[in-house]
Amino acid sequence: MTAVRPTHQPDGGGPHPPRLRPPAHQVSPRAIAHWAIEALLLWGVAFGLAWGVAAWTDDADWTGVPRWLLDGIWWLPVLTGAAGLIMVFVAPVWRFRVHRWEVSADVVYTRTGWFSREWLLVPVSRIQTVDTRQGWIERLLGLATIEVNTASHTGSSEVSGLPAATAVRLAEDLAHRAHDLRDDAT
Repeated sequence: MTAVRPTHQPDGGGPHPPRLRPPAHQVSPRAIAHWAIEALLLWGVAFGLAWGVAAWTDDADWTGVPRWLLDGIWWLPVLTGAAGLIMVFVAPVWRFRVHRWEVSADVVYTRTGWFSREWLLVPVSRIQTVDTRQGWIERLLGLATIEVNTASHTGSSEVSGLPAATAVRLAEDLAHRAHDLRDDAT
């Protein structure tokens, strides 16, 4: 067995950990639609509220509010709509490119995030429960999410955007492997 030794930075700084390779599997391409629909629903409500606030404020004759704020209130729904468009059309594609997963003989490895990335390796021997869930949008798209739970909150992992059959098969396989490892340890 060879030990992994930290490499040193060229500027003379301290050691940094070895680079992790991306997990082997991407989530389903239908996950893009799932995340886009969720964002559309959320940002649609936010846009409606922003529009309502702007209309209500524009009709009100308030004396204690600065005039510049009242004059610029219609920027609120415009900015909310622009942010919503980015979250509906850009974020799901970006998220799809990043979200990956892999299950080896001894570890569940996931990578998530889009602005900040999280690599999570969960040892199969530490798994306590494996849950599968499907929201109504996931059900419409034939997707599911598995949640791998350990005794440690930071050790728990979630893989969303999996085809439903893959999620069920993966959850069953992980539950059996974790059970067998616990039985072997006693």
